[in-house]
Amino acid sequence: MRKFDDIYEEYDFLDADDRYRLLIDLGRELPEMPMALKNDATLVRGCSASVWVYPTQNEDGNLNFLADSNASITKGIIALVLLTVENKSASEIINIDIKEKLTPFNLTAQLSSNRTQGIPNMIALIQETAKRLYNSS
Repeated sequence: MRKFDDIYEEYDFLDADDRYRLLIDLGRELPEMPMALKNDATLVRGCSASVWVYPTQNEDGNLNFLADSNASITKGIIALVLLTVENKSASEIINIDIKEKLTPFNLTAQLSSNRTQGIPNMIALIQETAKRLYNSS
């Protein structure tokens, strides 16, 4: 996947329609999430579309996430959220203000409330997962 700062530079330059396309493209870049992982345990509650997020740890112990959605733009949003935390340790993720990192994208002004209402729940799930893993180590 591309780097977060590079995505913002491109996003900031684009008009509204092209921003939608960029989000859709980001969603397409997510690694394939196996169907077996798309279940009630990985479902993000409170989203208008179905969104699933599943944590994995690499050999360094850093976190990565598999994610998917049944809506293209929502899939792009979760991809953007994940770019803020990918390949970071659980303690780093706990201390990242994901909402603040997303602020320059102004998603609430760019997208309908239906598309953005689940973002806080996506963020909460990611940070709760990091806290759980940090506390178990």
